[in-house]
Amino acid sequence: MDIMTLTALELGAKIKSGEIKVLDAVRAAFDKIKKTDGALNAYITVSEEYAEKRALLVQEQIDTGRYADSPLAGVPVAIKDNICTEGIKTTCASKILGDFNPPYNATVVERINNAGAVIIGKLNMDEFAMGSTTETSFYGAAKNPWDMSRVPGGSSGGAAAAVAAREAIYTLGSDTGGSIRQPASYCGVTGFKPTYGTVSRYGLIAYASSLDQIGPVAKDAADCAACMDIISGRDP
Repeated sequence: MDIMTLTALELGAKIKSGEIKVLDAVRAAFDKIKKTDGALNAYITVSEEYAEKRALLVQEQIDTGRYADSPLAGVPVAIKDNICTEGIKTTCASKILGDFNPPYNATVVERINNAGAVIIGKLNMDEFAMGSTTETSFYGAAKNPWDMSRVPGGSSGGAAAAVAAREAIYTLGSDTGGSIRQPASYCGVTGFKPTYGTVSRYGLIAYASSLDQIGPVAKDAADCAACMDIISGRDP
């Protein structure tokens, strides 16, 4: 079985049943990243040590029934690099934030962690989300996995390319004027910009605060809906 071809809901069900261990799912993701991301450049930071430790903890919690109501528990996820992750660098694809380690998690990160997610890395983007091709990243342009001579769209190009290339099961991106929707279209995956106020922007490094929204990118609409169930809701 190629774990990385599964949808997030399929993988979550197999983890819950004991057919697949969380650590095996995480290692499958890293194996794929090592094979293909040198050319694709969808990731800025790959957090292998962090993710493997987290996978062991989540597996223990799943085994004790903690995540009985969480369909995505144990499923690896990657995060656009403008969403704050405590303990994992958040660069906004820029040189100026190249060593920035946020002292807190964005609300969406707290929510996916509370649902048993395992963050495997941070995704390439147009610098400070200002672009539509993911060519303006300080860390080099991301490529479209269907045709490496073409762009993956932007600014969440890494988020869409990683899902399309099976380097991530699902991802979180951000959309101001098309930055999830356009790369999802270019890369042949599913993504959408939630209605304003549905998902907290706390911890999203702003481009245009009143327009920015965090949303999911995945293989299909069901995975996006499952992710939205986790990340949406009022944030006091």
